[in-house]
Amino acid sequence: MNDAAPAPTPAPAPRKRARVRAPELIGKGGWLNTGGKDLTLADLRGRITILDFWTFCCINCLHVLDELRELEEKHRDTVVMIGVHSPKFVHEAEHAAVVDAVERYEVHHPVLDDPELATWKQYAVRAWPTLVVIDPEGYVVAQHAGEGHAHAIAKLVEELEAEHEAKGTLRRGDGPYVAPEPVASDLRFPGKALLLPSGNFLVSDSTRHQLVELAADGESVVRRIGSGVRGFAGDSFSEPQGLALLPDNRVVVADTVNHALRVLDLETGAVETVAGTGRQWWQGSPTSGPALEVDLSSPWDVAWWQGKVWIAMAGVHQLWTWDPAEGTVEVAAGTTNEGLHDGPAAEAWFAQPSGLAAAGDRLWIADSETSALRYVHATDTSYAITSAVGTGLFDFGHRDGDAAQALLQHPLGVTALPDGSVAVCDTYNHALRRYDPATGQVSTLATDLREPSDAVLVGEDIVVVESARHRLTRLRLPEEAVRVDAVAHRTRRAATEVAPGTLRLDVVFRAPSGQKLDTRYGPSTRLLVSSTPPELLASGEGAGTDLFRELELNPEITEGVLHVSAMAASCDDDPANEYPACHVHQQDWGVPVKVTADGAARLPLVLAGMDDEG
Repeated sequence: MNDAAPAPTPAPAPRKRARVRAPELIGKGGWLNTGGKDLTLADLRGRITILDFWTFCCINCLHVLDELRELEEKHRDTVVMIGVHSPKFVHEAEHAAVVDAVERYEVHHPVLDDPELATWKQYAVRAWPTLVVIDPEGYVVAQHAGEGHAHAIAKLVEELEAEHEAKGTLRRGDGPYVAPEPVASDLRFPGKALLLPSGNFLVSDSTRHQLVELAADGESVVRRIGSGVRGFAGDSFSEPQGLALLPDNRVVVADTVNHALRVLDLETGAVETVAGTGRQWWQGSPTSGPALEVDLSSPWDVAWWQGKVWIAMAGVHQLWTWDPAEGTVEVAAGTTNEGLHDGPAAEAWFAQPSGLAAAGDRLWIADSETSALRYVHATDTSYAITSAVGTGLFDFGHRDGDAAQALLQHPLGVTALPDGSVAVCDTYNHALRRYDPATGQVSTLATDLREPSDAVLVGEDIVVVESARHRLTRLRLPEEAVRVDAVAHRTRRAATEVAPGTLRLDVVFRAPSGQKLDTRYGPSTRLLVSSTPPELLASGEGAGTDLFRELELNPEITEGVLHVSAMAASCDDDPANEYPACHVHQQDWGVPVKVTADGAARLPLVLAGMDDEG
């Protein structure tokens, strides 16, 4: 009898993946921030290139821009960041709008304007934002979707620098970025406005990281508040947006990129932080507690309603509240899932709520990514959410008439009118719209406004923030609607063809080098699946902890959208470190699908890494 333990079965050798040559960068809109030069991959040979597929409506894309600023600066002599602008909305396909967005969000690297999604398709991108890393020899080495990947990409960059320095294939030096000429104006992409008790206006001058007080004429500058330099200390702001007057006549400010609420004393000009830590909220973080100890995520607007400040928390698709008396914050509505779903506040879905207006027993919401007008109202036990205009993430346009079939395009602002109706800053339609709850009708009040983002009432006039014209514009509220030609749109992305029956969904996640999945407190991954229409899925919807799912498609439904939300947490793999650094990676996908006989039986979505079966 042999008592020796059997030899362990050797683990299979890792599959060696074929090297994938990066496709060329093409876009009908041409290049920005290059001094007029068209770039090719050959121009980038010898450098580590990071492609950032983004669109300027997307809050997650804006988060990634901020995540990567430090890496971009630290590795400026070896890394070239390239923004590939891939539009969702029709307005985002306009070249002038992309030019504006590049300045508005301080994008300091070359940007390819790809209105027809040519490069998006070449790289098989399925979500905004997506990051693709290309090595100095022109091969794709990594792909990451969503937020939270800056640490992984930074480590990969260091590894690529060392590898290609040794091979002699790394080329250091200045990159191709050429800064555009600065433009002088009193405001630069203002976000929101507030009528002060004095009759003056306070405006969030977002791109200049300041607040500006204007005289009653809406033009003359009375004073500027804030250093004008992106920051969080003292009176510095970072892309401030929403403004609301508190009962004590102080002003609460949504300091968006600082993930905080600040309060301005109008008399002294002093600025105080009242909520947020300066860090971005991630899944698993506290959702209530002392206001200065809880992380927030891109608060975009604020409103005083029912004794609290309500916050449009665009970064996590929720509404929160701040209670000044108690000094606390908490989630008031939304699940963090992106979409349009009404009902009890705790079960509702939003998509980048960006404008708020209190009106009696309703709090109106401009829910930008669903192109919807919605409102909060009290119930016997809590609050509920109802949609007045809008149907979901992928339908938008400019159509008046009955609210059930009316269309908006990415509205950012909403204003209560004296007659009980509401004005909507229909941002990407460059229009001011009106919804009348009494009749259920939507009309157009004004057109030819350039990206209106907010409006305030002043007597019988309405003053509109024309963000892309860098000014306030005063309009007389018209008695009759403006007639416009109706137009309807859907997202520009082509549907993915899938086979009928069972569809294997694989979310690809490879923990970054030197890290492992964090399983100390249970499963470190989460997957949530749903569909539009809901009948598309016969089975497979719902939440789970595996990053794969067998979906059964309904044979009676031939097309729709799969909504997939995935999260994975990884930590440094160092047994000697009792408190390893941990990181959360997360992304939401909306994948249009069409059922065809020869479609794919597997749908891979890359969260981080490369799809070995692709």
